[in-house]
Amino acid sequence: MLWQILAPRKHRTRHIRGCYEISKGNEAASLSFLQLLRDTVTQYIGPSQFSHHVRSEDMLETETPRDIPGSIGDVDSDQQMAFIANYHIATSGFIHILSDAELSEILSEPLQTPNNSPITHRALRDIMIAVGAQSYRSSPATIQAERFFFARGQRSAFDNMLENPSLELVRVFLLMSFYMLGACRRNAAFMYIGIAARAAAALGLHLNDSSDSTPAGEKRRRARVWMSLCTLDLLVSSILGRPPATTILRSESPGNPFSARQTDYSLQASLLASFHMSQILDEIIVRLYSDKAASAETAESLLGKLKGWSENLPESLRTPPPIDSEPFTAQERIVGCLHIACSYHFAVIIITRPFLISILGVRLARLQRPSDVGMEEAHQEDPSHSRLAVACTDSALYMIQTCMEVHQSGLLLGNMCILKAFVFAAALVLGFSMFSQNHTDSVLDEAFNGAIEILHTLSQQSAQAAHYYEILTFLRHAIEQRRRLLQQTQQNNSPYVSKLFSLNHPRDQADAGNNAPTPSSGSSDMTIPNGTLDMWSLMDPAELSSTLPAWDGMDLPLWDSFPFAAAGFQLPDRMNDANLTL
Repeated sequence: MLWQILAPRKHRTRHIRGCYEISKGNEAASLSFLQLLRDTVTQYIGPSQFSHHVRSEDMLETETPRDIPGSIGDVDSDQQMAFIANYHIATSGFIHILSDAELSEILSEPLQTPNNSPITHRALRDIMIAVGAQSYRSSPATIQAERFFFARGQRSAFDNMLENPSLELVRVFLLMSFYMLGACRRNAAFMYIGIAARAAAALGLHLNDSSDSTPAGEKRRRARVWMSLCTLDLLVSSILGRPPATTILRSESPGNPFSARQTDYSLQASLLASFHMSQILDEIIVRLYSDKAASAETAESLLGKLKGWSENLPESLRTPPPIDSEPFTAQERIVGCLHIACSYHFAVIIITRPFLISILGVRLARLQRPSDVGMEEAHQEDPSHSRLAVACTDSALYMIQTCMEVHQSGLLLGNMCILKAFVFAAALVLGFSMFSQNHTDSVLDEAFNGAIEILHTLSQQSAQAAHYYEILTFLRHAIEQRRRLLQQTQQNNSPYVSKLFSLNHPRDQADAGNNAPTPSSGSSDMTIPNGTLDMWSLMDPAELSSTLPAWDGMDLPLWDSFPFAAAGFQLPDRMNDANLTL
């Protein structure tokens, strides 16, 4: 398949059966937003490459690399510093676990004589180098360095650190989780976050340490690590659809122990912003999805919290760095601002997407039968739902436009493990909006194509991004086919004139097209694109898998799946059974 051609040889993938993308305790429907969109596309244009049914229990995972070098001698101090700088850019806005003094201490230790340094420092430095190398523009030497340093750091973590919970243990497993996300090994990433969370609980990082006996520097270190852990945990859990590891720890904390920490200590602005955003995102999942209370009032209340959060952002997170900034420093700040902005737009999408689905379902039904007066009266849009649906599309549009600005400036890294999921989520929203319109919107088209371009670039080093790229490419083809069908329907609507001759439309088919029923929910009738015989239209969907042996390559890696059951409004036709996920 296409993504297998684009992805480098290091992306060996497998489909794992029985890996849950939602928690067993959640009673939401099992379909993802993507599957809902596939069903909708099938309903209105018939089977296609995009709408082919994919086994929802399958998940794409890369294989553990087998060719890990036993030693490496080509990474000098300059290359080491370049990897560390890349690490800071890749994690900017999400993770900040080391002060400048701590980082200098770790980097001052000789790279080639690791036995002279503490095991915890060596493991932490190795993982930082691996994360930096992973996000570098790929080359054989970089891949070897990435694998070597991660394997060595991982061995140190498991051989010497697990029995003694420490701040370094939390840091190491947090960074190993981030690395696994970039390596498309989400199960391992999820488990490593869990280990970091339990170690944090053993150390009491979730409690507000107001004791005067604890030095201020130690309090800052603990606050930085805990906020970084919560931020990554809540982002990943909202994307994967799994329960956050830090939820019960945060519920055990009396009040909000971090309101004092942020005023007492000088903490990085981007870390504070991301931490508070993650708290709002967690509340969104609980109130809209876990509690199944997707009312307009609840959504507007959550949007109000996001607005308050955005209004309190410092100016440094709203504006680009000065022109004379050092290149690495400028890129770190820009990528950090991008991560925070995308988190915000992602949160808005999660709040408003149920209402987008409701509104677009109504509009699709009306478009399908434009002359049916009863249909028009039965499918009236709720004004509050319409406003929220517009906010969903706007947020997706703003996210992609922001990402394109950074991409066109050449500042994106080779591997952006969280950003690619954000871009894919926004692109699906744009694609759904485009599919539901009876006209071309150049602004949405440009943004949708920009999302495809970004994922195409990231696909060179990420099998996950390559798979997203393939899915969106197929969606674009489906949108184009939908537009052709609408154009043909409009041409056939005139009772006074018909087309007399066409090479592609035989006379009997052209005449029959004027009276042929258009597909609707529950109907097996299907308009044939351009009047030509299409193999997709003539085959039973159940026969497709056996007919096309390459379909297995299209199995959806349910990377972004979290639960939702629509409540508070009625979705048209089969959409009632779909959960709203990435």
